Amino acid sequence: MEGSYMKNRIVIALALVSLSAGAWAASPCQEKAKDIQREISYAEKHHNQNRINGLKKALDEVNAHCSDRQVLADHQKKIARQKDEVAERRQDLNEAKQKGDADKIEKRERKLREAQDELKALESRDY
Repeated sequence: MEGSYMKNRIVIALALVSLSAGAWAASPCQEKAKDIQREISYAEKHHNQNRINGLKKALDEVNAHCSDRQVLADHQKKIARQKDEVAERRQDLNEAKQKGDADKIEKRERKLREAQDELKALESRDY
């Protein structure tokens, strides 16, 4: 009986932790607003008033019109475009290898790595 009581308490505790963790998860719009707010803080530290004004306008727009569904859809489009970019960079590299130009090969490899890094960054975002 005592073992069953303890198991029930553990199950209840885990359920509460899971629910509270879900409640703290930020929506894509909240994440977007947080990112803009972070940029505003950075601009304020560097006394960049034009940037601050633009970011505050962007934050107002996010707060007024942001849709989680649209943010997610836009993010998926960015990922698709970046995948296309990686494929294009890979093709450019293959063409440079066929020509045998060492300088172009090095440049194309660098551009491919940059495109792949950007793709990884996009894919690692929560939204």
